[in-house]
Amino acid sequence: MNSVMNIYCDESCHLPNDDQKSMVLGALWTFKSNTAKHNQAIADLKKRHNLSRFFEIKWTKVSPSKINFYVELVNYFFDNRTMGFRAWVIADKLILHHAAYQQTHDDWYYKMYFYLLRNLISTNRRYHIYLDIKDTRSRMKLRRLRNVLSNANYDFSREIIERIQHVHSHDIGLMQLVDVLIGAVSYHARGLSSSSAKNEIVHLIKTRTGLTLKQNTLPTARKFNLCIWRPNPLGFENV
Repeated sequence: MNSVMNIYCDESCHLPNDDQKSMVLGALWTFKSNTAKHNQAIADLKKRHNLSRFFEIKWTKVSPSKINFYVELVNYFFDNRTMGFRAWVIADKLILHHAAYQQTHDDWYYKMYFYLLRNLISTNRRYHIYLDIKDTRSRMKLRRLRNVLSNANYDFSREIIERIQHVHSHDIGLMQLVDVLIGAVSYHARGLSSSSAKNEIVHLIKTRTGLTLKQNTLPTARKFNLCIWRPNPLGFENV
């Protein structure tokens, strides 16, 4: 079996009553053997831009005073062939009716994570999956997510998905990079444009990918994979 792949996951606007129409889940993947190199490069990037090593990179901190740093960070992602990103966009979570499917919002949230991750799992690799910690009640659902992903890949001995756990994003540079990429996709999906710095990052991503960020990529797209999900009365679309 080949090398271990690390997958770092985060989300934007995932709460049911946050008055935000769209929600985005995202996952950044890279080989475990490259994680130290990438995290060090992100730390070095902070140093070059006179940011504290304790500075937490977040989409909410994208501003004109730090735009050069964030542009270089996004370009670092696109310039490295050993990283890829997949985003799962829920275009309008306000029309969801969980009762019709006999589920809670949390149940549905982890179903979306399953759809986000399933196309990234290959039976000839091993995976360590890290989710930014959501709350103190998620351990059982995390175990359920691992079981569903493992069973979907006939990994009954749990040899493919070796690890799936919550982590704190402020400890991991690659997790913070996920926050920026998700933030940009979410900002665009919600139709926002009030920040010139954030607009510049969205434009940069569009330029580097050649995408409008309004349509699905091919399921096989590796560097920047995008899926726009919408429910319908007959079942799930775009899964």
